[in-house]
Amino acid sequence: MKDVSSTSGAQPRSAAKGGLGKSAEWVMQVVFLICGLIAVGFVLIISIYLIISGLPAIREIGLIDFLFGDTWRANDNQFGILPMILTSIYGTAGAFVIGVPIGFFTAVFLAKVAPPKLAAVIRPMVNLLAGIPSVVYGLVGMIVLLPWIRTTFNLPAGDSLFAAILVLAVMILPSIISVSETALQAVPKEYEEASLALGATSLETYFRVSVPAAKSGIAAAVVLGIGRAIGEAMAIMMVAGNVANMPSLFSSVRFLTTGIAIEMNYAQVGSLQRNALFSIGLVLFLFIMIINVLLNVVLKHNKGED
Repeated sequence: MKDVSSTSGAQPRSAAKGGLGKSAEWVMQVVFLICGLIAVGFVLIISIYLIISGLPAIREIGLIDFLFGDTWRANDNQFGILPMILTSIYGTAGAFVIGVPIGFFTAVFLAKVAPPKLAAVIRPMVNLLAGIPSVVYGLVGMIVLLPWIRTTFNLPAGDSLFAAILVLAVMILPSIISVSETALQAVPKEYEEASLALGATSLETYFRVSVPAAKSGIAAAVVLGIGRAIGEAMAIMMVAGNVANMPSLFSSVRFLTTGIAIEMNYAQVGSLQRNALFSIGLVLFLFIMIINVLLNVVLKHNKGED
């Protein structure tokens, strides 16, 4: 009788624990769903707001005149953003060409090549770069970089597209290095051991086995870096010169982001100028969406080939 009663008492307790576990699991699923819906909701709200605020100016100015006009002069109601579009593209491409190889090779070095003690010293420095405010990058660029460009290239002023590219290249490094290193460290050790067992050298293993296995994470790191380069405003405002010229490497230029930041403070509410600034934000938003879509297409294509 004692055994039966103890067994029957244990069954309700285990059933109660199972019920509590299922309830907790259901609650957590609801919490995760709500968090996901909140994130999607923010994207939808931003998208709808930019569309509603940006389309009136595009309709009034004309899509062709807005996107391909080469003059931005608010006093004359001329709002062509082609110089700013090209400047943003050239600046981001320049930062990509300089920053991505440096960040990629640094990530490979930290994840695979560097001795643990050396990596432990370099890694916090990389993380520190990510924590430096944008205005500090711009301040250092103004004090150090602009005088160097002016003296080295014998220019009347150092603020230029070239200065903006160098600043952006440094600013995207932490994102590329950190995410790429994490992706490389997540590659199973068995892959590398099998490659080494087949007679490949360490460097061949890293670049022919580890890097291809981590390509999704590395691609995500590059997109994060590009996203920061496209969306940066404060640091660029301090080194680019902020003149809406057609882009030239050693002339003052204006990016899409800096165009919004400079003029939004004094643009009158409801004016065509203010609406045109919202239209610039819509163009920037579309750039980011296009980059993300292209990344997903490329990654899915690569997975299909594998």
